[in-house]
Amino acid sequence: MKTSHWLLCSTLTLAALAGCETSKPATDVSASAGTAGTTNRTSTSGESMESNGIRLTPFNDSPKFPEAQMQLRQPIANSTVPSGEVTFNYQITNFQLTKMSGGPHMAEMANSMKGQHIHNIVDNEPYTAHYETTFTKAIPDGQHVVLSFLSRSYHESLKHRGAYDLRIINVGNGAKPATPIINVNGPNLFYSRPKDTYSGADAKRVMLDFYLVNTTLEPGGNRVRATINGTEFMIEKWQPYMMEGLPAGENTVKLELVDGSGTLIRGPYNSVTRKFTVAP
Repeated sequence: MKTSHWLLCSTLTLAALAGCETSKPATDVSASAGTAGTTNRTSTSGESMESNGIRLTPFNDSPKFPEAQMQLRQPIANSTVPSGEVTFNYQITNFQLTKMSGGPHMAEMANSMKGQHIHNIVDNEPYTAHYETTFTKAIPDGQHVVLSFLSRSYHESLKHRGAYDLRIINVGNGAKPATPIINVNGPNLFYSRPKDTYSGADAKRVMLDFYLVNTTLEPGGNRVRATINGTEFMIEKWQPYMMEGLPAGENTVKLELVDGSGTLIRGPYNSVTRKFTVAP
């Protein structure tokens, strides 16, 4: 009986050890799979992309404002307004300008101490931030494209349909072009962040954010090709990204809206290059 008992215990012990040895390599392989092989430079979910020392990490856990609505009441779409200072007037509901947005990322990146605001972009030039619903802005004579959208205090855009407005306006009494300078119903890409200079703690994580109109991003479909200091990343989901590992000095971001084959989609702003500075 003792011998049988000893043999049974030995058999169970060996089986247990064999089970442990079987599970251990599987865990080790899984842990090393993310670092082995070539670097993944295509983002489809919440995974980071890293290449040449630059890390691009998407995030989607910012405070949500699904009921926020913005209407641009003036100037009227396709209207002609006098030369000089153009008056913009917005109606905003369920979103408070000048309020701090809160959330986990407010302290991790550049944050406006004036709070939430409107991004006003004319002809895809660098935006101006506005903390009141009515303001004036000098715009040259001619036809212009105006994109407006609501922004969190740390400059991340609200991306649902009611949070933005895209329209054409004409300034002055000059001749209008035979063809509008943009198809407001076509797929369009606009640049938002980064912008200007980042220093101190703000330089550790710099947000990349852009705006899409009349298109979505998906694997095998339309995508955004982001080239940061010459390193290419393919973005397959519309969300903000944190850039880390940027060198001190001047940095360059190029954004392109491309189709499933990587071909640039036609549009006046679907390829844009901007420079910004990381202070040493």
